[in-house]
Amino acid sequence: MKKNNFDVKDAIIAGSIAGVFSCVVKLGWENLFPPRTPERDATNPPQQFLQQLGVPSKFTHATYTYSGHKLPWVSFLLHFGFSTSFGAFYTVAGHYLPLLKLGQGTFFGAGVWAAAHLIALPEFGTVPAAKDQPLEEHLSELFGHVSWMWVTHVVAEELLAENNQRQK
Repeated sequence: MKKNNFDVKDAIIAGSIAGVFSCVVKLGWENLFPPRTPERDATNPPQQFLQQLGVPSKFTHATYTYSGHKLPWVSFLLHFGFSTSFGAFYTVAGHYLPLLKLGQGTFFGAGVWAAAHLIALPEFGTVPAAKDQPLEEHLSELFGHVSWMWVTHVVAEELLAENNQRQK
């Protein structure tokens, strides 16, 4: 559906693609600045959340091996699903509510972090209360979310601009 030369389908596609790239950035960020101790990461928040929904730990902790490393594919699937969904939402909603794009998505990313890691996930019992989370976790998650949404913004905007240029 087009509104003032804005195509929602194109925005969903651009936001989803941007979400894939920004998820890779977020995962890289977490390798440089791990948000949790190894003990707390033995069951990471995506795994814990799925287990709270009744998904067995045998599934939530399933891994694949690459270059000798066991990697949690279920956690990655959740991270990529979350990132592509938020990328599509941000790209569409930001057109209709430009305030969301303030700071090229950085404020939106900080808001998502606060809503998820300070309010919702502690309320669900998925992670400890915000006051009980270490400062390192707050810093890693806050700046990880800020960079994640900034990359989403930049990639989606560029994809939409290129698409609009082709259509001229």
